[in-house]
Amino acid sequence: MFKYIKNDLPASIVVFFVALPLCLGIALASGAPLFSGLIAGIIGGVIVGFLSGSKIGVSGPAAGLAAIVLTAIGTLGGYENFLVAVVLGGVIQLIFGFLKAGIIGYYFPSSVIKGMLTGIGIIIILKQIPHFFGYDADPEGDLTFFQVNGENTFSEIINSINNINLGSTLIGIISLGILLLWSSVLSKKGKVFQIVQGPLVAVVIGIVYFFVTASNSKFGISASHLVSVPVPDNLDSFLSQFSFPNFNAIYNPDIWVVAFTIALVASLETLLCVEATDKLDPHKNVTPTNRELLAQGAGNIISGLIGGLPITQVIVRSSANIQSGGRSKMAAIIHGFLLLISVILIPTLLNKIPLSVLAAILFIVGYKLAKPSLFKQMYKLGWKQFIPFTVTVLGIVFIDLLYGIGLGLAVGIVVILMKSYQNSHFLHIENKSNGKHKIKMTLAEEVTFFNKGAIIKELDSLPRDSCLELDLLKTRYLDNDIIEILEDFAFKAKERNIDIKLISKRGIIENPTSFIEFFELRPKSNISLS
Repeated sequence: MFKYIKNDLPASIVVFFVALPLCLGIALASGAPLFSGLIAGIIGGVIVGFLSGSKIGVSGPAAGLAAIVLTAIGTLGGYENFLVAVVLGGVIQLIFGFLKAGIIGYYFPSSVIKGMLTGIGIIIILKQIPHFFGYDADPEGDLTFFQVNGENTFSEIINSINNINLGSTLIGIISLGILLLWSSVLSKKGKVFQIVQGPLVAVVIGIVYFFVTASNSKFGISASHLVSVPVPDNLDSFLSQFSFPNFNAIYNPDIWVVAFTIALVASLETLLCVEATDKLDPHKNVTPTNRELLAQGAGNIISGLIGGLPITQVIVRSSANIQSGGRSKMAAIIHGFLLLISVILIPTLLNKIPLSVLAAILFIVGYKLAKPSLFKQMYKLGWKQFIPFTVTVLGIVFIDLLYGIGLGLAVGIVVILMKSYQNSHFLHIENKSNGKHKIKMTLAEEVTFFNKGAIIKELDSLPRDSCLELDLLKTRYLDNDIIEILEDFAFKAKERNIDIKLISKRGIIENPTSFIEFFELRPKSNISLS
């Protein structure tokens, strides 16, 4: 577990600085106690991080649940009653995991997953612009277009331009400069610049700036533009921040309705994030989805029992982890401990961090998720990929995460059905005992993303030191999603000493290094083999 600690420790610090304002902001947007967001962040890091099978996913309170939480607290008659629904939601997630419901995550097309990542990247940048300029009317973590403060994403940006805080903007620009210099120049100059991450330096500079300019009315930063962690006076006041569920309310049918809602939405967000995170992972690890549901369920039970918000795996923290070089689950676990230790020992120091510095860090995270080159790449893949991708992006930016994904999925299904409404999946494996263990896999005449789950399962179950003969002679239509699965498998096959023999009408090739290059998949989205 400590094999990659030199990678995981710096990454965990970056994730900590990303997670801290989001935990507080989501709690504020949810109408819950601020400390409840930190509890969820700690449990998501330490407990879910330990139980999860994901090496680079990070869990915590999710912005997608904020509206549900806000409504439920009022409907159920108080936060303690709502916590009962969180605990029950966790139990339902455990049931989902035992029923193997995690396979649902494989049925989201690649274009929608990429659209989700891009849309979140854009919305992160747009939502952080006001904080960068020192306009903090909308809480961190509010990712919906129509905000909790009555404004929308674009009107908030306009308001921020009309209400610029010089001190916040100045340290924000300095921090952004440090981050860009660190990633493009200094990180290539020596190991010390790789171990000490740019975000940590930016945060330290931001705290120093606050103290230096504290007495300057023009360039100083007031408390309203800083992180706001609850500061207990003593141990008793710290313990009083924990809330406990009122199980007397368990007989209220509304509690069960909210519990099922939390379980369904949290599970869906988690599965989508798992799929997206695995796609971002440069090492092509595959997360066991059913185990992830079990881990999330356990995390929500514990979070609910001690006063925390509902938990999901979240893409903002997960992508920050990947971008910072995290390699194993230790990055998520350490970030959880950092949250715990910091709110106990140094809450006052944390409250000296300017929000504009954290906005600069999130700018980098958002940009790496939504690089302009990705739009060009998706366009070249063809309209069957580009339209669902674009609809997903626009839905996330102009509505919210779940609506955007739902719209993208609906369009993706229509596109696929238009092309291949009679598609069927046929998978045949033939074992031979002569020499090296040989396995023959024949793909159907037409293969789409509906077949992802079965194909991934078969490829993952192949034994080490074997030979896979992949027969595509009868395959006329091969979805881009399937080609990406084969591309990822070719990477992992080398580690497992699996030889690949590809047979198609385009020829026979031994151990292809790239399925995408073999099928000359640029600029078409899917390949016709007839």
